[in-house]
Amino acid sequence: MSKMIGRRKFVAGALGGVAVLYSGLDARSEEAVPFSAGGERPKFKAPPNTCDAHFHIYDSRFPAAPNASLIPPDASLEAYSKLRDRLGFERSVIVLPSTYGTDNSSMLSALGTLGARARGIAVVDTSVTDETLKQLDKAGVRGIRFNLGRAGATTVDMIEPLSRRVAGLGWHIQLHMQGDDIAANADLLKRLPVTIVFDHLGRIPQPAGTGHPAFALIVAMLEKGKAYVKLSSIYQDTKVGPPSYEDMGVLARAYLKTAPDRVFWASDWPHPSPGKFGKPDDALLMDLCAQWASDDAMRQKIFVDNAAKLYGF
Repeated sequence: MSKMIGRRKFVAGALGGVAVLYSGLDARSEEAVPFSAGGERPKFKAPPNTCDAHFHIYDSRFPAAPNASLIPPDASLEAYSKLRDRLGFERSVIVLPSTYGTDNSSMLSALGTLGARARGIAVVDTSVTDETLKQLDKAGVRGIRFNLGRAGATTVDMIEPLSRRVAGLGWHIQLHMQGDDIAANADLLKRLPVTIVFDHLGRIPQPAGTGHPAFALIVAMLEKGKAYVKLSSIYQDTKVGPPSYEDMGVLARAYLKTAPDRVFWASDWPHPSPGKFGKPDDALLMDLCAQWASDDAMRQKIFVDNAAKLYGF
């Protein structure tokens, strides 16, 4: 109980007197959301068409890749719907996790169920055919992901050739790469012919934060309109932890100040890599992102408009 009260007092104080942030809902406990701590709704009221720009589904009906290094328990669409109801968003972007390699079947199944309110991010390697890419596009896929934070189906040397192949579809690439590796591959990333979406605030290590060379590179690409960055998974690299995650807040506010049109919120549910502080409270994380935005116009961008533009809602 003390943790719940502490979190409530922190968010209420941090959000201050911005009345539009408050949902008008009482603080009663809601039905528990699997893989998410806490039970309250966020203080922030999500605007219409708010988009969760990054979540995963794990479904044991679909076989894991032989070399998968992370095989979490099932996290179903039904469970995800409880998160959607708790946080109040309407749109979603489902990202194929590393568990399934380049088999996009689980993502496509979920995408088919969610329909027009969802888009997909696939994982492919250089053996993918043009016909398969076209089929993925028709199904609602809008980009491909390179998860280089964990060994799996994709490698650095695939980034450039695959970027050139998907450029004609109007897709982007989504990059999950440690900050040190982002900096080491700066020349490659700057010459790509597609937009890059950096996962999880760019995985900038702490306490280096805004002093890290990867941060400087991402900021430069944001300023040139070549990139987006997700306010997601802030629990992976924080040294401060909840309820403030202040070290990650410094990064988030810096990105938002630089390019409010190129930043958006995402849940990263079911939090397959929660870090040392355990499963996070999704309502708290949403409230923090709303707090880090400086005004209602910026909140509209990071929760609705920027994702709508990139993903074609």
